[in-house]
Amino acid sequence: MATNEMIQKIEELQELEAYIEEVKAEAEAIRDEIKQTMLDQDTEELTAGQYIVRWTSVLTNRFDTTAFKKALPEVYKAYTKQSASRRFSISA
Repeated sequence: MATNEMIQKIEELQELEAYIEEVKAEAEAIRDEIKQTMLDQDTEELTAGQYIVRWTSVLTNRFDTTAFKKALPEVYKAYTKQSASRRFSISA
């Protein structure tokens, strides 16, 4: 791929990524409006025509790796494995 073509592709990619972020922000704003309506109505489930919207509390249990590493560093090290990946980035 020629340099000019690469520059064009990078600029197109940046435009699309900016558009995606803008649309994600709009979607999040709409999601927040729906949540606020549900808070105002003090409900976790709302029916609107064919749609049922649920906004429920969920409890999860997560493993605290930081505390485990501090308490048992040898065991943590024994069960830690290295993984490889590739990172794609563009900087100006």
